[in-house]
Parts: sequence; structure tokens; C-alpha cells
Amino acid sequence: MNVSGHVVALHRSPVHGFSKETVDSLRLLEGQGVEGDAHCGVTVQHRSRVAADPSQPNLRQVHLIQAELFEDLRAAGFPVKPGDLGENLTTKGVDLLSLPVGTRLLMGETVVTVTGLRNPCQQINGFQKGLLKQVLKVDREGRPIRLAGVMGIVSRGGELSTGDRIEVVLPAGDHFPLTRV
Repeated sequence: MNVSGHVVALHRSPVHGFSKETVDSLRLLEGQGVEGDAHCGVTVQHRSRVAADPSQPNLRQVHLIQAELFEDLRAAGFPVKPGDLGENLTTKGVDLLSLPVGTRLLMGETVVTVTGLRNPCQQINGFQKGLLKQVLKVDREGRPIRLAGVMGIVSRGGELSTGDRIEVVLPAGDHFPLTRV
């Protein structure tokens, strides 16, 4: 697949909060996530998942949101900017939500393998009232449509900078749609 985009902004936070600080570059650690970020680790770091089973593998090492979502949210009256929704990478030019499981995103020195969809939670309404309904919709059959980005694991660590190009490499064989992780 010859789709490419670029990294618009990068974010991290050493504490479990909602929004993340914007930085010029990140170091991704293979098999762990974003160096200096509260969600970095081989096993789950998300507080509710740690409470359920702290030995689960961390399939949520890196959170990516496409900048196009922020444009849609602003048009709907929600002033949201990169980093506000807790993502590590804000991207442009790649339809992240349509990628199949196992897609590899080559960016800078790094490779992030997409594992699934972010499942937005009530904290989003704490950030801006009514925002959850904008990023978690329901189709005609009553199935959830998750728009709050994708999650991935770091398959090759290294440096990543704002402006780096993103090359999309689809997995070989059958393609499976993303589900929540």
C-alpha cells in the first residue's frame, strides 16, 4: 500500500491524566511504548486494566489520533487540539480507523504495529461535556463506532520527530478490522 501521511504532533505525560504535553520528539522503546509516558511498559499500564489483571500484555503502548478528527470536533463546536485527548501521536493523511489489525506504521526510525481501537471512556466528558458522543457513536444496528484513535505496540524503537513521514505497510494475508483493545 502506498498511502503515506506525516506526524503532526507528539505528546507524552509521566502521570496518568487525561491530556498530554506536546513535545518536539519522542523516543519509542521496542516492546514498551513511549519513553517517559505513564502508559509505557511490557504489561498493561492503563489503571482499570491493571486492576483487572496486571499481567496482561500491553497492546496500548502508543495511542494515535488523526488530526482530521480534531477538525471534525471543532466543526461540531468542541475546541480540541492535539494532545488534549491523551494521544501520543497526532497524524495527518492516513485514515487510521480503516487500517486492519497488524498494519505497520513506519515513522522516523520507528515501527508501530496497530493492535486495535481506543475505547473512549467517560473521562472525555469530564474534559468537555458532550464530547464522548462525538467520539463514540452508534450505527443503525446499535454497534459502537469508535473514533478516538488507534492503539499500537512498538515493533522497532528509536527517535520520532514532528514532521516525520508515515509509511503504511499492510499485513500479508487476510485483513481483519480493528476492534477495541
